[in-house]
Amino acid sequence: LYSSSIGASSQPRVAPGLTMPPGTGSSGWSPDPSDKQPWLQIDLMQKHKINAVATQGTYNTYDWVTHYIVLYGDHPSSWKPFFQLGSNWTFFGNVNESGVVRHDLHYPILARYIRIIPRAWNPRGKIGLRLGLYGCPYWSDVLYFDGDDAISYRFRGKTVRTSQDVFTFSFKTMEREGLLMHGEGSQGDYITVELKQAQLVLHISLGSSPLYSSQGHTTVTVGSLLDDQHWHSLRIDRHGHHVNLSLDGEVKRFRCNGDFQQLDLDTELFFGGVISQKNQSLVYRQNFRGCMENIFFNRVNIADLARRRASNIRFEPYMPITFAGINNYLQVPGIPRRNRLSVSFKFRSWDTVGLLLYTSFAEHLGSLEMVLSNGQVNVSIAQSGRKKLEFAAGYRLNDGFWHMVELVARDGSAVITIDDNDGAEFRVAHPFQLRTGTQYFFGGCPKPAAITGCLSNQTAFHGCLQSISVDAQPVELDLLRQERLGKYSNVFFNMCSITDRCTPNLCEHGGRCLQSWDDFTCVCDLTGYKGETCHKSLYKESCDAYRLSGKTSGNFTIDPDGSGPLKPFTVYCDIREDRAWTIVRHNRHYATRVRGSSVDRPFLGAVEYWNASWAEVAALANGSEYCEQHLEFSCYSSRLLNTPYGPPVSFWMGRHDQRHYYWGGSPPGVQRCACGLDKNCVDPKYFCNCDADHAQWRTDKGLLNFVDHLPVTQVVVGDTNRSQSEAQFLLGPLRCYGDRNTWNTVSFNKGASLVFPTFLANHSLDISFYFRTTALSGVFLENWGCRNYIRIELNSRATRDVVFAYDIGNGDENLTVRSPVPFSDDEWHQVKAEINVKLARLRVDKMPWVVRLAPPQSYVRLEAEPGHRLHPFLGCLRALRVNGQTLNLEGKANETEGVRVNCTGYCQYPRVPCLNSGLCVERYSHYTCNCSLSAFDGPFCNRDIGAYFEPGTWVRYNILPAELSAARAFASILSQPLPGYNLTSEELSFSFRTSTAPAVLLYVSSFRRDYVAVLIREDGSLQLRYQLGTSPYVFPLTTAPVTDGRPHRINITRINRTLYTQVLPSPAIHAPAETGMIDPEIQKYNTPGFSGCLSGVKFNSILPFKAIFRPSGRPAPYRIKGELVESNCASMPRSIMDIPPEMDPWYLAALGSSPCSGRKVGGGESQDAWVLHLASAARCMSCGKGSYLTNEPKAVQDYHGPGKPLVPHKDQNLPQILEEAKGE
Repeated sequence: LYSSSIGASSQPRVAPGLTMPPGTGSSGWSPDPSDKQPWLQIDLMQKHKINAVATQGTYNTYDWVTHYIVLYGDHPSSWKPFFQLGSNWTFFGNVNESGVVRHDLHYPILARYIRIIPRAWNPRGKIGLRLGLYGCPYWSDVLYFDGDDAISYRFRGKTVRTSQDVFTFSFKTMEREGLLMHGEGSQGDYITVELKQAQLVLHISLGSSPLYSSQGHTTVTVGSLLDDQHWHSLRIDRHGHHVNLSLDGEVKRFRCNGDFQQLDLDTELFFGGVISQKNQSLVYRQNFRGCMENIFFNRVNIADLARRRASNIRFEPYMPITFAGINNYLQVPGIPRRNRLSVSFKFRSWDTVGLLLYTSFAEHLGSLEMVLSNGQVNVSIAQSGRKKLEFAAGYRLNDGFWHMVELVARDGSAVITIDDNDGAEFRVAHPFQLRTGTQYFFGGCPKPAAITGCLSNQTAFHGCLQSISVDAQPVELDLLRQERLGKYSNVFFNMCSITDRCTPNLCEHGGRCLQSWDDFTCVCDLTGYKGETCHKSLYKESCDAYRLSGKTSGNFTIDPDGSGPLKPFTVYCDIREDRAWTIVRHNRHYATRVRGSSVDRPFLGAVEYWNASWAEVAALANGSEYCEQHLEFSCYSSRLLNTPYGPPVSFWMGRHDQRHYYWGGSPPGVQRCACGLDKNCVDPKYFCNCDADHAQWRTDKGLLNFVDHLPVTQVVVGDTNRSQSEAQFLLGPLRCYGDRNTWNTVSFNKGASLVFPTFLANHSLDISFYFRTTALSGVFLENWGCRNYIRIELNSRATRDVVFAYDIGNGDENLTVRSPVPFSDDEWHQVKAEINVKLARLRVDKMPWVVRLAPPQSYVRLEAEPGHRLHPFLGCLRALRVNGQTLNLEGKANETEGVRVNCTGYCQYPRVPCLNSGLCVERYSHYTCNCSLSAFDGPFCNRDIGAYFEPGTWVRYNILPAELSAARAFASILSQPLPGYNLTSEELSFSFRTSTAPAVLLYVSSFRRDYVAVLIREDGSLQLRYQLGTSPYVFPLTTAPVTDGRPHRINITRINRTLYTQVLPSPAIHAPAETGMIDPEIQKYNTPGFSGCLSGVKFNSILPFKAIFRPSGRPAPYRIKGELVESNCASMPRSIMDIPPEMDPWYLAALGSSPCSGRKVGGGESQDAWVLHLASAARCMSCGKGSYLTNEPKAVQDYHGPGKPLVPHKDQNLPQILEEAKGE
């Protein structure tokens, strides 16, 4: 391009980089700072097809544009704004001077001139712009139609028959009505494209026939406000029944009615009108007046053929003004002190209220005000000392179309005319005096009113004006734009940026769309839906949902597909304690008699359900856990299924119009009735009673309960045309209960995904599901397009955040719900997300909605394949619904790919179970064992934690916390169960190994002189002693000595007065508690004391050795006297447990002897000790009541192992065991 192709509102600083692709130039354009309406204009020298626009700031400055508008047109005096999806005419610009921001246009621009209007820029700098346009030259053949002419394209043959067609052309006009294209055939085929109320209407029929019930006529409407004198591109693609209708990037896909697939046209195809009506069945249509270009029919350039014969192209002047600001106005001077006021103009708007005109009379005689109010033009004349004169004209003038207003007023009379229609003329005679003033204000009043003289308090007008005339003289808009004639503010010249926000109607489910200049609202009354776009249903999905909300039996309205396209309908709910039956009745509840039908001409008994269509009833059945319908067929010399080998002569039809050849009481897939299954038919040779063909009444009946085939939509009877042959059938109501969608569940056990078909959400989108996981992050649902996406995920940065991220054309946005507790708690959580043109919102469980309003004029466009680009989700999902449709997760599950049916992980069938009271923790991709309640550690809670006791060593563990110990004297404390100890039961277990006797293995005391002790008597036998209240209990645990140097395991459980004991390897003992005197010799068992090993000690939830050797960071209430060395020398021999090598962290390929290091607590050196090799890992739990004590003064000599490290003494050896009540 040459520099002459670049224009601007003020003298620009133009550098060679201006028209080059952004990033390659050096400077840019900046307007004069005093320029009130800056713009940059590019003349492409010929018409081009523009596909993208890119911008960049000026080089090495703080100057860049953040928002801008794109105008285009064929002439610099006529502009049209480019509207993105959702009627948004503002483009997002740059955030710095160097970055390039490119916008790919939703549909191509066809224009010679491009104008960029900056709307906002960097507040620290000024306007700075480098611009890039992406496209190619566009060659066109233009034809002008003046309303009296038309062209026709004659086919080479007399007729043309096609199975697929392509029609393309562009047009522009100022007329609301006009025939663009028409063709028809003698067999009833036709195709017609016309303008009707400035909308494009396509009529098409592929033919109709009396042999078929359905007619072929189809009508589709697209677009609005097409009378704007700008080019609009139309393309019609037909392939058989299916048609794509595209207008300026808006695409409507539909299927033609009827049963034919070919379009048969005779002789010729007309454009711009019909040349001769004599041979055409088309009702009269007004011819098109305007321009058409590049007319193609199946690759034939009809416009080029017409241009070669004649070319006559004309343009009519069209110079509108857009009023789009808060304080917009247009101030025009008038001829003062005249006794005749004459004003005329055209306007178009969607707003219900707005100031059209205000003028003050000379000599302080008053003022005249013209206001658009509720679709009427209201005129008021106010004069001091007189009653205000008010009158109105017109009706529904805020419909978006152009309307002509003419006002002529003289002394004592006024006439207002709307649209040059004499019938819309209003005359008024009233005494008033008129002298015209010097100024006329259109669209609003400038501020301050005291200075400008515009005293109206009406809302500013938003819309377009053109053809303004004051005092019978047209207003020169070029002089006005240069402020050489009048003033203006917040208006745009040579363009009308009005757009129809209700076409297409974004209000769903029949909601009415009401719009203003910059927004629209949906009226959802009587639709059964609510929300910003009438998207959310007012009713529940089934009767079971009403039962859960506390309702009782009665008639209720249900909506099985929620926000889906199907309408709600009324049913009867039989609500019981355990379930709620949804009952839908129909017209076949009573017997229907059939005669004279045959297989060739059967009787079709259509089932019409009350208040609901087949699709709506099918949605109910599809979402129910169980459904049934009673079907009964009575016959007199009439066969039913024609068993055993004949083709069925009667049958029933169910969902999706599928035929079914089984009868009530029989499962699907077999051609039988109930008696055929029970083998009690009247004739054993047949599988139905009626198939015996007896000349007497027989009956086959039973329940149909295969949900996927219900509801019954037709009963077809085909064997009643013989003499005396007759049949009758009756069908019971559809009865359903339950909800099988809620528990449609899968679990993701590795990085897998389920891919569902593409969904299109151009208006609203709602998603709901439940999840359950222990993972810290993961993407639940993702839908990726080339530019737009949605994603719902558990945030990887914080497990308490569920994030709804999306881009619907306005850039990346996200909503976050933050929970006070992590979501990775392996509990079910419900997620609800919704996005529409008004807002986006997100909710988790019962927490408040998080809402983000959408930018004005937004549009939801999501047409993309689902993707899985980010962190995979590990866990369970269920009840996934998108726009009311339940996605069948279970049907997509594939266990080989890591997706299982139901919420199952690895804890259900672990390869290695968690032992010794360890809890299996599901991680879905694997599992772990929680050993916090076990006295063992290791990956499977299978490694002992124990200690070797030197002579003179003991451990005291204070079960009661310090703060409770200080208050133990209070009766209130003594009377309450304390942590770790229950007054009615306890559990005790440990392992030991020793060769000495006597000894006290374990002693637990309380504040009430109660105790429990496990002793080794002098003869080496094991004894259990209880002191409960005043009665002592003594239990011999073994008769044989346990001082054999081998490990022994003790398990003791007391529940009230029943005691369970087990000593391994000895057999278990179960004995009731017996009373007896306490042994006065108990203390002698403490001498010489225990010497040996203890491990796996657990008293209720108290794990003393784990607190000592696996500290959790909190101070543990224990004391050690003597030397204590960690060792598992008391561990029981390991049972056979096959641990796979990949799951065993201690696995070595070649393992000889396995020494295990000892750990010393209290000081000294650490040496190795021989132990059994077992895997381990652990956690610590809470404390309980009482104290735990072991005492051993001397080391055993027969322990086979190396020396143990010494622990410095912390206390003197206890000479005896003292009760806690006597002091420590």
